[in-house]
Amino acid sequence: MASVPSLASSVNQRVADALASALPEAGGADPLLRRSDRADFQANGILALAKKAKANPRELATTVVGSIPTGDLIKDIEVSGPGFLNITVSDRAIIETLAARAGDDRLGVPYAANAGTTVIDYAQPNVAKEMHVGHLRSAVIGAAMVEILEFTGEKVVRRHHIGDWGTQFGMLIQYLLEHPHELDHKSDAEVSGEEAMSNLNRLYKASRALFDSDEEFKTRARARVVDLQAGDGQTLAMWQRFVDESKIYFYSVFDKLDMDIQDADVVGESGYNDMLVETCRLLEDSGVAVRSNGALCVFFDEYKGPDGNPTPLIVQKSDGGFGYAATDLSAIRDRVGNLKADTLLYVVDARQSLHFKMVFETARRAGWMNDGVKAVQLAFGTVLGKDGKPFKTREGETVRLVDLLDEAVERAASVVREKAQDLTEAEIAERAAQVGIGAVKYADLSTSAARDYKFDLDQMVSLTGDTSVYLQYAYARIQSILRKAGDARPAAHPELSLTPSERALGLHLDQFGELIAEAAAEYAPHKVAAYLYQLASLYTTFYAECPVLKADTPEQVENRLFLCELTARTLTKGMSLLGIRTPERL
Repeated sequence: MASVPSLASSVNQRVADALASALPEAGGADPLLRRSDRADFQANGILALAKKAKANPRELATTVVGSIPTGDLIKDIEVSGPGFLNITVSDRAIIETLAARAGDDRLGVPYAANAGTTVIDYAQPNVAKEMHVGHLRSAVIGAAMVEILEFTGEKVVRRHHIGDWGTQFGMLIQYLLEHPHELDHKSDAEVSGEEAMSNLNRLYKASRALFDSDEEFKTRARARVVDLQAGDGQTLAMWQRFVDESKIYFYSVFDKLDMDIQDADVVGESGYNDMLVETCRLLEDSGVAVRSNGALCVFFDEYKGPDGNPTPLIVQKSDGGFGYAATDLSAIRDRVGNLKADTLLYVVDARQSLHFKMVFETARRAGWMNDGVKAVQLAFGTVLGKDGKPFKTREGETVRLVDLLDEAVERAASVVREKAQDLTEAEIAERAAQVGIGAVKYADLSTSAARDYKFDLDQMVSLTGDTSVYLQYAYARIQSILRKAGDARPAAHPELSLTPSERALGLHLDQFGELIAEAAAEYAPHKVAAYLYQLASLYTTFYAECPVLKADTPEQVENRLFLCELTARTLTKGMSLLGIRTPERL
């Protein structure tokens, strides 16, 4: 396990050292190094430093250049414009650094120095309700953030906060008590997710119709909610049947999404039930929350309704019922107090941002989150149809998630079949699932989470453009070259000079670690997707311009195979962080 300093950090250090000796008062100043189209890197920090030291920036830049050794790491360095430095690294340094990355399981990516514990709240379905397209983003973005954070060495605790304690359960449980066989399974065989959901759907519709048409049933159903919240045994047993039936369905959907959801991580609203009374008491005793018209509220100067009056956070309703805030605040107490989290990450629809701002602020006022704990909502936008409007069926219904995933796999199957030369039907089906589900995840993750995105299956499974299929094909193509290489083995040859497309590919491969650190710190999985797309594009150019197996010399063949292999390893690692598979053959 060796973390490998990137070329950028090594060059940065050289320039910083030279700056400190040319201008001792600037010790520790940042040279502001970035990639450049004029050279490999450009350092822009000298202008600001010269201004501060009242020196001539071009003269300072020339002095700095004079004290930087060239040859091993830096091949060429020149002053440009008013005092920028254009820096080109040596071909040898590129290949030596990549060889060090290739020698490490983690591709030389370091663990974060300040890793802690993050509790991430994502993939939040509702019991007894169908999962729809709106549930997709929380699941996909959350699962990617879990992988990215764990890769940096963070301890991650997953939480799936399922809606399982609302008033509609009074109606469902009462109906089931009066029609006891409605959730019975046809046989002892394993129940499919589809069957479980159709049972729940049927029961939901029947109980809703009765609730709306029969006042006496409505009264019985409302009384049942009270029994549920009071912990009545028979009522709880019925409620558990709804939870269990729903889980059969949830797990089948998450399975389709190629996502691993563990029972221990599913903690519903009910999981915090025993804490609600205490949460309210602590808020009221400390004066953080006050009674207003019988309800327990927290007020904020900065959040006002359309009428100009403050919008409060309602923790307990005037009838004694608890709002979402009571559960969310209890969850924070549990996550910080028991799970010892120093970061709370919520992957939740952007439309809930005001609620979370108020919840976080309340938890701070109550002392449940101190300065050592940060709470972040990774807010995501809406899934839109091709017409740019929120995604609905022709009948105006929300789209069932299962239908969407099945259709993506079907589209992918025709793409795979068209390309597949030597795959059996079983292999085509397996690849179609990997390509179709990968396409759905990638389309979601390649857009910044905060933005809305258009769900367009034709575009998602396209072999060209910024799609996961394009990346999967790049990976499969490399595997095919490595299989054809025969006796030639990938090996790094630092003595060789590189073509422009080999250099561009090499420099990009070297940035993987820095990119991961950035994506983790900013909770930005779309940056990983953008990096991988650029990697596949640079590889495509390299492949078109540089013969691999027919290169001029055996050393060049080995070196190009080495670049191919490291590209494949970086692609497959990056894709796995996004939850996307890379088939060996396509």
